[in-house]
Amino acid sequence: GSLLLAVHFYSSPRAAPLIPSTALGVLLLILSALLAYAGIRRSLRNASLLVPLCLTLSSFWCGYGVILVLAGQGALAGPGESRDALVPGLATATLALLLLAVVGFLSGEPVLALVAAAVSLASAHEAALHYSSSLGPSAVACGHLVVCLVGGYFALGRILCSLAKGRVALPGTDLAEKKSQERSRGGAGGTNRFAAPGLLLNALAASVFCCRLLGLTHALFLGHVPWLWAAGTYQIGICVLSYRAMDVLMATAFGFTSILKFAAGYCLLYPTWQPEEPSVPAPFLVVFSILFAVLALFLSLRSPVDGLYLLVFVTYCIALACSPRGFFAGGPQGVAVAIFVASALVAVIHLYNARARAKIPTGKGAVKALLARSSLPKLREGPDLHAPYLGYSKYADAEALAYACSVLAAFALTAPGDPQAPLATVVIPWVVVAGGILKLLGGSVAFARGKTLESSAFILYAVMWIIWGLARYSGLCGTARSFHAAVGIVAFVLFNSFIVFCSLFLNVAWFFYSLTFTLIAVSFLLDAIRALPAGYDVAATLVFGLVSFYCFLAALSSSTFEGCCLPMGAPLVQLSGVGAGATKCLHLPARKASSVKRIADILRNGGTCGIPTDTVYVLVAACSRPDAVEKAHRSKRQAQDRPMSLWISSLRQLEPAKHLFTPLLWDFMEAAWPSPISLVIPRGEWVDFLGMKDSAKYVGTPQSVAIRIPDCSVTTHLIDLVGPIVVTSANPTGEADTTHHNQVYAKLGDKVDAVLCGGPSPENIASTVVDCTKIDSGNIGFFRVGIIPKSQV
Repeated sequence: GSLLLAVHFYSSPRAAPLIPSTALGVLLLILSALLAYAGIRRSLRNASLLVPLCLTLSSFWCGYGVILVLAGQGALAGPGESRDALVPGLATATLALLLLAVVGFLSGEPVLALVAAAVSLASAHEAALHYSSSLGPSAVACGHLVVCLVGGYFALGRILCSLAKGRVALPGTDLAEKKSQERSRGGAGGTNRFAAPGLLLNALAASVFCCRLLGLTHALFLGHVPWLWAAGTYQIGICVLSYRAMDVLMATAFGFTSILKFAAGYCLLYPTWQPEEPSVPAPFLVVFSILFAVLALFLSLRSPVDGLYLLVFVTYCIALACSPRGFFAGGPQGVAVAIFVASALVAVIHLYNARARAKIPTGKGAVKALLARSSLPKLREGPDLHAPYLGYSKYADAEALAYACSVLAAFALTAPGDPQAPLATVVIPWVVVAGGILKLLGGSVAFARGKTLESSAFILYAVMWIIWGLARYSGLCGTARSFHAAVGIVAFVLFNSFIVFCSLFLNVAWFFYSLTFTLIAVSFLLDAIRALPAGYDVAATLVFGLVSFYCFLAALSSSTFEGCCLPMGAPLVQLSGVGAGATKCLHLPARKASSVKRIADILRNGGTCGIPTDTVYVLVAACSRPDAVEKAHRSKRQAQDRPMSLWISSLRQLEPAKHLFTPLLWDFMEAAWPSPISLVIPRGEWVDFLGMKDSAKYVGTPQSVAIRIPDCSVTTHLIDLVGPIVVTSANPTGEADTTHHNQVYAKLGDKVDAVLCGGPSPENIASTVVDCTKIDSGNIGFFRVGIIPKSQV
């Protein structure tokens, strides 16, 4: 990227630059995507500054590339428009990369610091170039050439290290040494590595309004939209990454600030098709300031510095609500200056604390000590802070953001809008981004956490907000289309009625949340057929908004405090079985060795468990515990045509009885296992060696027994700890096989002692069952052809 920019600025004094603006912009957009990928793929447990450098530079090149494309296509043809468009981003990039360079030098990352410093210097020269014709573009090109030289040096060091197999390494290019240094620092320490680039994106958006207030740019116009929307888009990505880093509060904050950026960009884009400046309705800005204030309060309990930082956005929302010209007024632009300064300062704290041994105090210890002495609930901490009820998830819970978006999108309905004069108010960003895109994100995260009903509802509501927001407030919902819109909304109401019914079995809060959304849907329907009574939409908004706000508070409190501070309520209708049981079985993540050890202890003590395998989930009991074998048989209501089978982890477990097997059968077992192939072999005295005693009658038939070594490391490790196990499918007899630990819990949760949760099964087909009872006569048969075909057997 720097090489392209260097060539561009060396050739810029010529009449025809070597790289046209449009081509350069497209190339920078491609490179920004690759840079973002490099930052995202960096390990979450790694404390390197490469993550903020990649994401910051990627967002800068993204906005820069779009502006170059606009300039190349003649959209910024006016005098000084290209300069006014570029200066806010250049100023922010100069400061952000300078901060990264300083922290890089202090934390011993000279290569990264040199790259950041060189790009910062080039950006500063380019910004100065727009205001002084005496400065030539060669200085900008020199700054980018430094990046090329440093990158070439690093590439040479890595090539030498690879060729010499680690014996030769240039200073600053030994990644093994860097990793050991990072481990000695203690790793990530549970902090969010994506907070710093998210804060720098807040500074990028604020700089657009700072430069206008300070007179560095002449007006706010189309050329500033790329910076605002690039910052908003990247901040939604950082919101997702923050959920991956198990940081609910900062992820919610970045979701909130991204909405402001999209709304600001829409305001600046609006005058391109309407002569007047748009008005910003006050109600949902006031509501937004309340949501920011509540989030700041909860964030202050974890980090007072971050909580105080969010109060600046409370002021920003209030300033926007008080200014009829919204983002174009001087008051909100003055608050934007405060956002720019505060974002830079807090970003420095996050960058430095991520690398330094001696941390800059953020007040967390004082708050923790204060809460320990008070009667307030304790803060939630520990590795299982965001563990879902069943199994494990790579994401923290995103329900707080989804509920908050429901509040914002609902209050957007109170804004008047004439279908014949669309886009007259700034409503579309609040409905489409808040109610649609971010709620879709919340639904996706809920689905990743195994919350089937919640994810379905969030995704359904998100689709409705997006369709209705675009149709109602962009003029698509005209008189001729009102009937078709009404039919679609009626279909949606029917879908929502199913969610309302299902929420009866979830909790009280979700029942009222889905039920009151029906009021919003009815408001859509009445508006589509031009029969909306006066005040109905306001009443529906208040009811749904208050229910959503309570759910927002409950989600924040449950993710912050131990225990249930604000209850969501019990299910209104209790299902027989799992839901009504007083006790529920353990659910342990299969990725942890401690979980496998705990399952082994349960099996050795006579318990039964559901476990993942190389095919589908199964129900198991230890052969050494006859009482457990009988219990497994009773819990399954085992049919005579589906007898239980035996599993071992190695043929060594059958070595004492090897003389009881024919040589051909033993050789075939050695060749076939481990694999998803079950072999039905003649029953004999070898069964007595497994210690099942009287319970052996429940395994196999009087003539034969099915036996297998699974091709699954978790399962075989468990059998190594317990010994041979008795296995049957983890579902009531006659039902389909279970392919997820949630299904095991739903079907047998009140009949087993624990479930080892491994997520979805690698295969949805059971094992192949081969009849080896007549193998010595040269014949084999098939009771079931599963994942392994006959030809392979």
